[in-house]
Amino acid sequence: MGHNVFETILGAVVLAFAALFLVFAYNSADLHKVQGYTVTANFPMVDGVKDGTDVKINGVKVGSIQGLKLNTEPGPSQYLVSVSMSVANSIQLPTDTIAMVSSESLLGGKYMSLEPGVDETMIKTDGTGRISRTQAPLRLDDLIGQLIYSNKRGDGDKKASGTDAEHP
Repeated sequence: MGHNVFETILGAVVLAFAALFLVFAYNSADLHKVQGYTVTANFPMVDGVKDGTDVKINGVKVGSIQGLKLNTEPGPSQYLVSVSMSVANSIQLPTDTIAMVSSESLLGGKYMSLEPGVDETMIKTDGTGRISRTQAPLRLDDLIGQLIYSNKRGDGDKKASGTDAEHP
């Protein structure tokens, strides 16, 4: 009977440590959505970004993505992706801020990076603010294709220019 009590107490201690670990991991992961004012921006593509994705300035989380919507209305913004993001109320963004989709690492996920500009006027914090300067994410497969294509083209240019050592 004493053996069962010991096992029960030991099991309770293990469960308590597991619960503490989960609470610590949740708080360290910074998974909560930041509440603040809403800012929107249009992108040609947003590969890897979804609702809840972090919005960061200089690597520090200052907000989160609230929603993505494909613009289907005819006009200059047709087929652009409208990204709405929540930015902490304590952060004031200049009107020349640049929004770009960045990679955490070569194999990691994506996040929205904001690079504040130097303009003295600030983006509206009443929910109608827009970031007009955006940059689409770089795609690794496109970069590799450009590298391969430029190498082939560079070899062909040397042959076509006639700068061969054998023929003066």
